[in-house]
Amino acid sequence: MAGIFSASDVLTAAQEIEQRGKVFYTRLAETATEPQLADTFRFLAQEEEKHWQVFHDIARRVGEVELPAWATEEEYVEYLTALIDAHALFRLGDMDALRRFGGGREEALAAAMGFEKDTIVFFLEMRELVPQGEKAAVDACVAEERRHLRLLAGLLRR
Repeated sequence: MAGIFSASDVLTAAQEIEQRGKVFYTRLAETATEPQLADTFRFLAQEEEKHWQVFHDIARRVGEVELPAWATEEEYVEYLTALIDAHALFRLGDMDALRRFGGGREEALAAAMGFEKDTIVFFLEMRELVPQGEKAAVDACVAEERRHLRLLAGLLRR
């Protein structure tokens, strides 16, 4: 039988990812030398704030989630922890490190693309844990993260 644990842990992690993303994109906007790039990063910072609110609202509505049938609670928590620890924005350091990020154009775009990709993976896993009525909100965030990844990849190619 699948175990039960608090959804707040997973949703708190999602909010932390979005908060870090906002800080990171704000820093990139401040340091970008190209106006189009700065505008894109400001837009993405606003998107992260919007997603943070989505997950904050979901967290207020849900209590417990059921683990996938294939996993024990320990296995799944360990798996989600590994996803978070491997996430691009957690590998770059704490919030202060994100506020000081000093990469050039290509490095900034590559880091941003890694952030979006890692976020998609985390959200797809998180989607499996939220109640059916909350899946559409997670799906909408995943779709937006995919658009962000395509946008950033297009900028990197130019």
